[in-house]
Amino acid sequence: MIHQYKLNGYNIVLDVDSGSIHLVDDLVYEIVSLYEKTDRDDIVRVLSDRFEVEDICSALDDVQELVDQQKLFSYSDHADRLFGGAGPTVSERSQALIEREQTMTAPCELTDFTRCPEGDITTSFRKEKNVIKALCLNVAHTCNLDCSYCFAGQGKYKGEQALMSLETGKKAIDFLIERSGSRRNLEVDFFGGEPLLNWQMVKDVVAYARSIEKEAGKHFRFTLTTNGVLIDDDVIEFTNKEMHNVVLSLDGRPHVHNRFRVDIGGKGSYARIVPKFLELVKRRTRGTYYVRGTYTHLNTDFLNDILHMLDLGFREISMEPVVCRPDEPYALADEDLPIIFEQYEKLAEEMLRREREGDPFEFYHFMIDLEHGPCIYKRITGCGAGTEYLAVTPSGDLYPCHQLVDDPSFKIGTLDDGVTELDLQNEFRKCNVFARDACRDCWAKLYCAGGCAANAFHMSGSLLGTDKFGCELFKKRIECAIMIKVAKVH
Repeated sequence: MIHQYKLNGYNIVLDVDSGSIHLVDDLVYEIVSLYEKTDRDDIVRVLSDRFEVEDICSALDDVQELVDQQKLFSYSDHADRLFGGAGPTVSERSQALIEREQTMTAPCELTDFTRCPEGDITTSFRKEKNVIKALCLNVAHTCNLDCSYCFAGQGKYKGEQALMSLETGKKAIDFLIERSGSRRNLEVDFFGGEPLLNWQMVKDVVAYARSIEKEAGKHFRFTLTTNGVLIDDDVIEFTNKEMHNVVLSLDGRPHVHNRFRVDIGGKGSYARIVPKFLELVKRRTRGTYYVRGTYTHLNTDFLNDILHMLDLGFREISMEPVVCRPDEPYALADEDLPIIFEQYEKLAEEMLRREREGDPFEFYHFMIDLEHGPCIYKRITGCGAGTEYLAVTPSGDLYPCHQLVDDPSFKIGTLDDGVTELDLQNEFRKCNVFARDACRDCWAKLYCAGGCAANAFHMSGSLLGTDKFGCELFKKRIECAIMIKVAKVH
C-alpha cells in the first residue's frame, strides 16, 4: 500500500507495509501515482508532455529497483506473521531510501517482533499472558472546577463524589506488582477529577510503592494530571522528585481557557493557575511535563492558543480535540476539518521555523520515532486498554480505561477479585487494526494501531468501530509529523 502527499513543498511517498518513507521529485511522484495500474509504455506516453523521455525511463528504472527491494509497493502480511503459528523472532529492518537526486530520509523500523501463538486473528493478541503494566488511579471522583466539556462529568463520572483511600491505593500497587509478570517498569497515573484534592494520599501511595519496588524487582514511573488550582510549593517539590511526567491543563488564551475551565461559581481559572504552572515548570529538573489543552468548535484557530502557550514560556505542549456528543454547541464537526488541517500544517511550519532559530518546542501529536519506533506488535494492538492497562475507581473497581469509568457496564473486576469479566476483557483483546474493517485499507493503520477503543465506542457504539472524525485528525497529524522529519534531514 502506498500513501503519497505534498506538504510544505515536499513530495512524500510512504510505503505502508515496509515502513519506508521517500522524498521524491515531481517526476517520481507522478510515476508512483501511475505505477500500479499503468504499464511502462503508457507511463512514458502519459508523462512525455511534461518530462523528457530519457528522464522518465531513468526514473522508472529507479522506481523498479525500489520495488524489487520491497521498499515501494511492498506487501507484508503482518496479520499472518503475527498469527501464523509460533516461530522465531522475525527481524525486517526497512530503511527509507532517497529517490533520484534527493538525498534524505530516516530509517523506519516496524520490526523485531515475535510471532504470536496460533489462534483467531481478532483474539490472539495478548492471549498467552495477562500481564498488566499500567494503572490509572482515579484518586478523586470530585473536582474544584466545573468544566462543561469534561468527559468525566465534572470529575464525578456520573456517580457520587468520592476520594480513594490509602488502603485502596496500596492495594492497587500490590495488584500491579502481582500481575506484572517479569516486566520491571510499571506505570501509575494519578487522575481524577482533580487528584490534588487527595494529595496526601497520592504522596503516601508513592512512598509505599518506593518502599517495596526494589524488593519486588520493579521500578515505578508516576504521572500526575492536574488543573493546577491547588499547586503549591509542596506539590512542586514532590512532583519534581517523584513524578516521571506532569500534565498541566491549560486551554490557551485567557478567553479560550476561561470559557470552559471555570470554578463552581463560574469564574475562570486562568489567572490562578498560569503562575503556578510557570513556577512548576521553572523548578522542574527531572522528568517531563506537558501543558495540555483542549480545542473545540469555538476555537478551531487553536494555533493561536499554542502560540500563546509558547509566549508564556512553555515548550512541551499537547492540544487535544474535544470528545463529546455531536449535539453539543462546542462539538467539532466535518465543516471544521479544513481549518483544523490548516492549523496543523501551520503549526508544523512554525515548529521548523523555531528550531532553525534555536528555539525549539515539542508538540505531543507530532512526536514520531522513525528510527526506534514501536515494534509491529504495538503498532497493531495499541495502548492495551482492558488487558495491559486498567483504571481503578476510588472504591477499587476495575475498568478497561479511564474514559469508560462512567459506564457500569464496563466494570471488568475489582482489586480484590482481579479481572472477573473475562468475556469483556476478550472484547478488548480483539481491538487491533485487523479486527476493524475500516482500518484494513487505511495507510495510517501502523501508526495509530486502530485508534482509541473508548472513542470508537462513544462515536460508533462499538469497540471495534472507529471515530471517523478522530481518524481524519490523526492522519493529518501523522502527515505533518513525517514532513517535519523529512525537513530536518533534507
